[in-house]
Amino acid sequence: MTDSTLTVFVNARVVHVAAGATVLDAVRAFDPAEGDALASGARAVTDSRGLSAPADAPVYGGAIFRLVSARAPRTGETA
Repeated sequence: MTDSTLTVFVNARVVHVAAGATVLDAVRAFDPAEGDALASGARAVTDSRGLSAPADAPVYGGAIFRLVSARAPRTGETA
């Protein structure tokens, strides 16, 4: 591992990504199919606090992400 590689966690699994990688890049390194699901909106990601993590957000060393199901808003509910 070099200084240009970051270690992050996706669903409790260690994932190594290049510095400057995004949440989507980390998910794709974890599982390409899950990355595609995230990109299509079928899945979402939360951070270690359970807050939504945008797919285009940059990752940082030690970041913890969890994949969750993305649900459509209920009728009358706004996103």
